Amino acid sequence: MRHGVPAGGAMDAFALQAANRLVGNPPGAAALEITAGGAIFVALASLVVAIAGADLGLQLDHRPAPLWMSFALRPGAQLAFMDRRHDWGARAYLAVAGGVDAPLVLGSRSTDLAGGFGGFEGRALQAGDVVRASTAASGSIAGQVWREDMRPAYGSRPALRVLPGPHADRFTPESIAALYGAPWRVGQQSNRIGYRLDGLRLVQAQSFNLASLGALMGALQVPPDGRPILLMADAQTTGGYPIVGVVIRADLPLAAQLLPGDALRLAPALEDEAVAAWRRYQDWLAHGLIQADADDADLALGWAGALA
Repeated sequence: MRHGVPAGGAMDAFALQAANRLVGNPPGAAALEITAGGAIFVALASLVVAIAGADLGLQLDHRPAPLWMSFALRPGAQLAFMDRRHDWGARAYLAVAGGVDAPLVLGSRSTDLAGGFGGFEGRALQAGDVVRASTAASGSIAGQVWREDMRPAYGSRPALRVLPGPHADRFTPESIAALYGAPWRVGQQSNRIGYRLDGLRLVQAQSFNLASLGALMGALQVPPDGRPILLMADAQTTGGYPIVGVVIRADLPLAAQLLPGDALRLAPALEDEAVAAWRRYQDWLAHGLIQADADDADLALGWAGALA
């Protein structure tokens, strides 16, 4: 960000880290982010994979396949992300044992779509692309699962907890009350940079000039039209709009699973609550991985063959 380049990376950092851990990868390994479905992959070699995040109708050889579990693929097996299965969920993360082969650019293996660099040739994947693992998968284990009680509280109309922003006192009391009391919906003009929220318009108590300041994922900026913008993973590094609040970091995975048209709520949070939520989040990442029971583990070891 000190070079003016957005932080980028996964929208749902929790799902990415969980998928990597399921296949034995380090936290910084590259994986694939699939948005809203419509992606099909064919295994060209034997490998171990895991998919975490939203249920996008995952199928293996035309039959339902498991989420939040590592399993083996045989050459020729087909993984398909059909579309959103429920009334929530936007992004799933496909981790491959060994990590996806991607160059390290400015300390990251993610793709900067706006700049056209990093990741896979600086662009989204296209039909015919071959994605390779960067290292041999010596430590990967099929049949590991992620505890359901140690995942974010995914679901429709999530409640995102918000800490007061540096300019919260510049808005009218009525606007602050509306921020937390009114329903919000992700607008059609939304992307990885930010979500424009449709709902009531926030009003400043008085107009003021604001020098540009650093921006970060989770900040709720309010442009002159009063419609808040929730900054996301590809947000710009600086901004000049007032920040009325900041979504706590532990709730950003919930925001990452929203698509245009989805509803959400904003709830006020205290600093102690935000710290406790972040500690719980870290505890889930440290202890969520467990071994599947014998039946699931046996199936995972030869999943593609069993479904053929």
